[in-house]
Amino acid sequence: MSEAKYQRVLLKISGEVLAGDQHYGIDPKTLDAIAEGVKTVVDLGVQTAVVIGGGNIFRGIAGSASGMERTSADYMGMLATVLNALALQNVLERKKIETRVQSAIEMKSLAEGYIRRKAIRHLEKGRVVIFGGGTGNPYFSTDTAAVLRAMEIGANVILKGTKVDGVFDRDPVRYPDAVLFDRLTFFEVIEKQLEIMDSTAMTLAMDNNLTLIVFNIKDTANIKRVLLGEQVGTRITATRPVE
Repeated sequence: MSEAKYQRVLLKISGEVLAGDQHYGIDPKTLDAIAEGVKTVVDLGVQTAVVIGGGNIFRGIAGSASGMERTSADYMGMLATVLNALALQNVLERKKIETRVQSAIEMKSLAEGYIRRKAIRHLEKGRVVIFGGGTGNPYFSTDTAAVLRAMEIGANVILKGTKVDGVFDRDPVRYPDAVLFDRLTFFEVIEKQLEIMDSTAMTLAMDNNLTLIVFNIKDTANIKRVLLGEQVGTRITATRPVE
């Protein structure tokens, strides 16, 4: 078996991806496919953590826009991420993969509370750790939670799974001639106002020299290809490598 290029990774999955071709909810076939992708990471011996969004169930900003108080809406969004985390845990365990769900919001009957050292210990034992509840605070996205957790557990890279092949100069769904970037810096992403993560998450990643790889998770073979060092999607770093 080829050797993986990373020892510990954090996989960020948007809630919208879990909905598949539906507008909301969890599509069982999509969830199973993503679980198969996570399994390939585990089979390579890579320590794996996951952060899932909640946009397929409830999006805080949309709730706020329709008149709901933003703080309450965001807490509801955090609870949605826990639902998605439990759904992924169930499918992974049916595939004989040991997992733990850790929530930033305490709910003892459903998940462990988030404890950094405990999470790292789970990873060292080969368990997949799924982080739910975002950061536990309103006004912070799950993208920011992903960057924060990646820093805390010492992940080598953040893998952001999306519905498209990487980062484009404009929306590839609306514009078929959109250009795919293979490499970018965080500053370029912020400067070009490319919609990958919110500015808080991007700045946090840039300041801490994290690497972010954005790729199409609908083709679950891409996860393994990324881990083996193949050029897949868009690689975003603090600075451009010297040619």
